Amino acid sequence: MKILLVDDDSDMLFLTSMALERMGGHEVVGFQSGNEALEYVRENPPDAILTDYLMEDMDGPEFLNRILAQEETSRIPVVFLTAKTDSDVAEQLRTLGAKGIIRKPFDPMKISGEFERILAE
Repeated sequence: MKILLVDDDSDMLFLTSMALERMGGHEVVGFQSGNEALEYVRENPPDAILTDYLMEDMDGPEFLNRILAQEETSRIPVVFLTAKTDSDVAEQLRTLGAKGIIRKPFDPMKISGEFERILAE
């Protein structure tokens, strides 16, 4: 599976990429900027997107809305990676159209399986 990973924290981007590639055998393309990720996804649609909730150039809801607003990207499942634990955030993201949420901190040995489980729901 080709996964677009978006996280403005370079350490988290590296850790998550390595975990998804090594434990899940996925191809991961990573970006630290939501804007750069949006440019990329229009030309190279992935099978799924895993994105941080809080980023410097745009927040997760805005990123999700922009993905869903484009015909060529609107069917790509988007999963959020976030340290936000309140149920209001989870409900907001699901209402907007997110496929699911993976909480930070996560177990690098289990993130691939959790991501695949969310996508299969």
